[in-house]
Order: sequence, then structure tokens, then C-alpha cells
Amino acid sequence: MQPEPLTVTIPQDCLDDLRRRLTGARWMQEIPDAGWDYGTNAGFLRTLIDYWRDGYDWRATESFINTFNNQRVDIDGMGIHFIHERGTGPNPLPILLSHGWPSTFYEMLRLLPLLTNPASHGGDPGDAFDVVVPSIPGYPFSDQPATRGFHYGHVAEQWVALMEGLGYPRFGVHTYDVGRSVMSMLLRTDAQRIIGYHTSEPGNPSPNLGPGSAPLTEAERAYMEAQRRWQAQEGGYMALQTTRPHSLGYGLTDSPLGLAAWVIEKWFAWTEPPSGNLLDSFSMDDLLATLTLYWATGTINSANRLYFERARSAVPLGPDERIAVPYGVTRSTQAIERVPREHVERVFTNLRHWADFERGGHFVALEEPELVATAIRDFFRPLRS
Repeated sequence: MQPEPLTVTIPQDCLDDLRRRLTGARWMQEIPDAGWDYGTNAGFLRTLIDYWRDGYDWRATESFINTFNNQRVDIDGMGIHFIHERGTGPNPLPILLSHGWPSTFYEMLRLLPLLTNPASHGGDPGDAFDVVVPSIPGYPFSDQPATRGFHYGHVAEQWVALMEGLGYPRFGVHTYDVGRSVMSMLLRTDAQRIIGYHTSEPGNPSPNLGPGSAPLTEAERAYMEAQRRWQAQEGGYMALQTTRPHSLGYGLTDSPLGLAAWVIEKWFAWTEPPSGNLLDSFSMDDLLATLTLYWATGTINSANRLYFERARSAVPLGPDERIAVPYGVTRSTQAIERVPREHVERVFTNLRHWADFERGGHFVALEEPELVATAIRDFFRPLRS
């Protein structure tokens, strides 16, 4: 494996075309008091689009991304983007951080220095990590899968190859969201590679609740009812991306306004800022970094399409299948992500850490990086050799 350095540079003609499209955006009829009930709030979206067109400085974001060690490598004929930062400390522990949807590697950037050099941020140098942040295929700067059937099991194999090629035959992991789907595959095929696994969103893989399983507790029944309600109220995006991703993808790939509306609604709904203002949780520049990465690389459809492939490749856990990897959970504030401990322990038999974040929703690594870094350090500290 021979990684090559990558300097992120979006062509100016791409940015000029983006500005033209934003200037000529066609707005739909709106209901004045809709709030966020019908989807993305019109007032917020207009403010965001105006700033994207006239105020946002992508080149500043680009410079920030390029302060990190970006690389690309070919794994089984597919180009993979990743960031690799060495830790500063006596014995850095290798860790892979995997992003979710609709997000990118950018979400993890402010977390990196807190993990690689904890002493510079009030921490113990003994808690240092060598950090690897890969971009899932189909996401910005990694290749887009070009054939039917590429699913998270293939990504898991690529992550193992990537880490081994970097000199890490065993490594820790922190992830959530679609990163959990990758990990659920890896844990069932290469669990011996994993020193420990920490997440802010437990519950994947789901336990087998068939004949012979223990009866559901009251907390589990309440959680499964909450899941049902969530799917009815929030799961439309998943149903569409799982069944007809390309019908959606044409519009999101052609219209930055449509892309922004589709993505930002999830950032709001899955953050639920107590003030009701998404900008109290994320800067406008951070939201637009995510949107511009998707837009400039044309990857929103290939990212969405992985939902289609997952639905056709998932293999449920067997009745006696368990995972013994050291497991750590620090749950986000999202109610749907607060899976009961007893539900998690049906699958994971080596639960070492269980806590809740006081703040931070689904995208907590970008929203509250200090809290996430502390949780990761606390979980992995006893696992260091």
C-alpha cells in the first residue's frame, strides 16, 4: 500500500458554477408559519443560501482541511481518502474515527488535535492516539462505487486493509451512524483486530429476539415503541434512499438549494438545539463546509445509495451470536439514540463504559468535540498495554 499526499483544491470554475446556481435558485411556495414541521425552515434556508452565495469563504475551509495530513490510497482498485495524524505521547494508541450521514470526514477535524496531543489541551500525554479518519467510499474525496452491490461489508474490509497498511494490525474505533453499520460487519468478521470500540449511538447490530431470547424489559419495550414512532415521523428519507436513491439523486446533484434543504433538515432534527436555533450548535461555516464538500465532489447520491445496498446485504445476528470486543458507550442527547443498556448487552458481552453526554446531538463530534475526546480517552485508558 502506497498512500499519496492529497492537497484539497476545489477548482474555481466549480465554485463559480455553484454561485451561479445559487443566484438562479427557484424557490417554492411557502407556508409562513411552517417552522421546521414541514421540513427545512424557509427563513433559515434563505439565510444560509444567501451566505453560501455571497459570504462563505470556501478557501478558508480548504486551508483548514489542508492543515491535516490528507492522503489517498488504492485499496482493491478503489481510491480511499483518509487523514492520518500521529500522536504526541509515550505510546499513542491507534484509533480509527468514522463519520456518519449526512456528514463527512470534516466532522471529526476538531476532535483530532484533542486526541493526538492531549497534553496541549489540558490532558495527559499518556492518553495520546494515532488517529486515522477515512472517508467512506461514495463520500467526498474517496471514489464512488461504480457497480451494484458495494456495501458496508466491503468498507469494513477496506478499513482493515488501510489500518494494517499503515502499520496498525490492531486498533481502536470510535464511530456512530453509518459508521456503526461498517463496524457491525467488521466485528463479525475481524473482531480480533479491534482493541476497543466506542460509540455515541449504540444499538447496531440489533439483537436476535427470536425463540429462546429473554423477554423484553419495560425499558426495551418503550424504546422499541419509540423506534416505531421515529420511523413513522422521521424515516421518510431512509425509505426513499433505501428504495429509489437515484430518483432523489438527480435533483440533489443538480441543485445546491435542494441539496441544502435535504441535508440541513437532518442536522436540525437530529440535533434538536434547545434554543431552536441550529446556529447555537454549529457555525454557518461548518454547515456549509459539509454542503460544499458534497456539492463539489458530486457525492451526495453515492453516499445515499449505500442505504440501498445495506438493505440488500444485511445479515441478522444468529440466536447465539454475541460480540466480545471491549465496548464503550457514551450516548448522545437524542432520545432515539438512548438505547437501554440491557438491550445493548444482549449483543455486547464486554461492556466496559456506559455514560451519557450532557450536551450534543447526533453530530456530537463537531458540536462538542471536547466532550467526545474526554469520553474516548476515559474508555480506552484501561485498554492500553
